[in-house]
Amino acid sequence: MTNRKRVQTSVLPSIAFISGFALFAQSPTSTNTGSQIGAQTYQGSVPQGAASATPIALTMGDAINRGLKANLGLLTSEQASRQTRAQRFRALSGLLPTINGQLSMTEQEINLQALGFLVSFPPNFPVHVPTIVGPYSYQAALANANVPLFDYTAINNYRSSRENMKASVLSIKNARDLVVQAVGDAYLQIIADAARIAATQAEIEADRAVYTNATRRHDAGVAIGIDVLRSQVELKQRQQSLVAQTNQFEKDKLALGRIIGLAPGQDFTVADPSPSVPLESMSVQDALSKAYDHRPDFQAAKAQVTAAEFALRAAKAERFPAFQASGFYGDEGLRVLTNSHGVFQATGSIQFNIFDGGRIKADILENDTELKNRRNELENLRGQIDYEVRSALLDLKSATDQVDVAHSNIELANQTLRQARDRFAAGVTNTVEVVQAQQSVADANENLISAQFQYNVAKVSLARALGLAEESIGTYFNKQP
Repeated sequence: MTNRKRVQTSVLPSIAFISGFALFAQSPTSTNTGSQIGAQTYQGSVPQGAASATPIALTMGDAINRGLKANLGLLTSEQASRQTRAQRFRALSGLLPTINGQLSMTEQEINLQALGFLVSFPPNFPVHVPTIVGPYSYQAALANANVPLFDYTAINNYRSSRENMKASVLSIKNARDLVVQAVGDAYLQIIADAARIAATQAEIEADRAVYTNATRRHDAGVAIGIDVLRSQVELKQRQQSLVAQTNQFEKDKLALGRIIGLAPGQDFTVADPSPSVPLESMSVQDALSKAYDHRPDFQAAKAQVTAAEFALRAAKAERFPAFQASGFYGDEGLRVLTNSHGVFQATGSIQFNIFDGGRIKADILENDTELKNRRNELENLRGQIDYEVRSALLDLKSATDQVDVAHSNIELANQTLRQARDRFAAGVTNTVEVVQAQQSVADANENLISAQFQYNVAKVSLARALGLAEESIGTYFNKQP
């Protein structure tokens, strides 16, 4: 029963990582020009290249670089930004002249009677009016232009699209930070898994030594059979734990490969990202100030509020008159190059609304609702950032203290184990005390591994909470570019 509890504990950090990442990726921090990209998107990727038979060495820096090239969440965000850029060009076209050319050749025959020309003259009248005119032909080369002089609705639509474009650029930066966090957490999970496997293997060797010693003492008649069975059960349980941990290690490697776009079936090895790099102390107020200045999702949310304000102005401006000029200039005649004459037309107009059946009122109401939603989301995100920064600082402090306590606990547990082995070897006690001491060492190792994992994840979370994940990850872990 004791070992079963330990096996379950070994996979808890992985579950916590998955559920925790789902929370932050579904929050308003993943704003992407009005649409949100879910957590599942950042767990996928577009595989790059083909798998090789030789495992590749993968540092944290390599993993992050691969993720920033292949992660599906980032790629989707980049394509959404391209769509926003297209909308900006479309809004800009409403402010610019449109000019198009026309070359035409017309061959025509007209039935005047069909057009209502029914005049008839006496037979002896000197003038004869035919009922059929033609066929005749003419050619034309014209340039047509439509020039908006003043359209306040189009002006505000363009301003709104410009702010949306700014938000989309910031959303890409936000997506890059989300990818860095996802890759960093997944990479650290693998390192924790590897540490658990190494610790369990060492514990198996220690259990095997106790089992061998108990068997020899039983054969020599100085130990009872229950000591042999007890040490053998402990050895088997530890081997079972190793199987479960190895399986979790391989699954977590698959998860990282999916996030960073490794080719299916590509094996790799990881390296310790120097988790002992100390961080400078930071007050809550300094951290919050830095987060509000650097969080791209917060800046994008403010840009979206501004865009919604311009969109509301554009809706209200539909009641204002719009001024435009139009016309054409060109040559028209029997032959454009030899028998033609210049023609032109210039028209100035004012367009204004008289009755629209409530359409403008509906547009105003719709855009006003959108503006209120964007403002509410901005304030919610402000509170979310406050929560994330405070939580990251608390987790970092707690994890730091846990690592210190776990180190001292391991020393005590190892001392207890050494004394228990010496007492068993001297025949003072049985294997119960040794098994309990070995379990204490195993628990101490698990606590240290979990504390170190939580400490590293807290550093990644703090970098993300400050909006500096991509910039700070190298400083926090001595990541090589």
